[in-house]
Amino acid sequence: MADWFASGRIIDLVLVLVALEVAALPWLLKLFNSSVQLSQLLPNIIAGAALMLALRFSLTDAPWIWISLAMLVALGAHLLDLILRIRADR
Repeated sequence: MADWFASGRIIDLVLVLVALEVAALPWLLKLFNSSVQLSQLLPNIIAGAALMLALRFSLTDAPWIWISLAMLVALGAHLLDLILRIRADR
């Protein structure tokens, strides 16, 4: 199990699960007749996935530039999520 963490494979598994979640979300939203749209959820999902990718880069001793780029993507997605939520409250 320690090898799964050291090699970053555990993060790969989690990212695959996130991709499956995104693929299933349209069906789930329709199944539960939700008023939430996939486009409202994507910035939050992207931010989380980018942070997991930054963790994977860190665990595998990738160059610092890849870690910082993944964190920058997470920041951008997080800020977009905040902007969309603030606009929706108006």
